[in-house]
Amino acid sequence: MTTLDYVYLHGFASSPKSAKAQDIGDRFTQIQTNLKIPDLNAGDFSQLTITRQLTQVAAEFSNDSTPVTLIGSSLGGLTAAHLGQQSLQVQRLVLLAPAFGFLSHWLPKLGDEEVQRWQQEKYIMVYHYGEQRPLPLSYDFVTDAAQYQEKLLQRPSSTLILHGKKDEVIPIEASQDFAQSRPWVELVELDSDHALSNVMEEIWQSIRLFCQLP
Repeated sequence: MTTLDYVYLHGFASSPKSAKAQDIGDRFTQIQTNLKIPDLNAGDFSQLTITRQLTQVAAEFSNDSTPVTLIGSSLGGLTAAHLGQQSLQVQRLVLLAPAFGFLSHWLPKLGDEEVQRWQQEKYIMVYHYGEQRPLPLSYDFVTDAAQYQEKLLQRPSSTLILHGKKDEVIPIEASQDFAQSRPWVELVELDSDHALSNVMEEIWQSIRLFCQLP
């Protein structure tokens, strides 16, 4: 049997201890399959960028040509999609409520004044769910994220998207638009919100089938 690497990418201001990461990690343990869950905060949330996440996750890959399956949640899903574009080692993508159009959904919620202040003062306080407290985040996050456009994602790797129809953070239309022009993408719409906490069993069964897990 060919070996595969599985890597889980948690979301923005989250951690490997998030409910989804723990749930999926436990299920991989039960089927005796290794799942790497790197901490994308990398000890310094304030300097987080998508570029840093891409570099960090790529470093987790086996240094031979072992195929990789990436499972990414929210911003981790967006990062996984871009890594799938960059690295031929990435064979499959499972994207849970991927944060397509992240800045266009998030910045308007902050408001123009807050974004301008962030730009001037270089840092903003963001509530970090993993740490359960506000932490500073550099404006470099925004300038870096702006270069990662969905239109660049054209590599036809086998992709499964699971997205809640009541998602209040990243509207399901973001995934619908993405899947519509890419025939290699399968979109499953779930009766859930951004957390997807009420559909973890459905998500697991979909992952299992898609990845042909035991």
